Amino acid sequence: MAAFATKRTGASLRAWKLDISGMLRLAAAPTFALMSGIAALSTPGMTICTAAMSWSPISDMALMYLLMAIFHLPPWLALVSARLPRQTQGDQ
Repeated sequence: MAAFATKRTGASLRAWKLDISGMLRLAAAPTFALMSGIAALSTPGMTICTAAMSWSPISDMALMYLLMAIFHLPPWLALVSARLPRQTQGDQ
């Protein structure tokens, strides 16, 4: 109870919320990539509702999860680009 009794200032609470949202944004892409792999490797009879052709190499659910993983990549790209060394005009 004492841990929750401490006062938080508005700035520290805001920073804490941003940390949590940042972690959630980074969790989306790997989660959807994993779900895409599971859907691609599952047996075709396990799909609940599917309109994919039987000759299709990837199921519609696997394709949907793959697209969702790709659309959730920008936080990872921003994280990687922030850690890369910057090249300035004088360093050429």
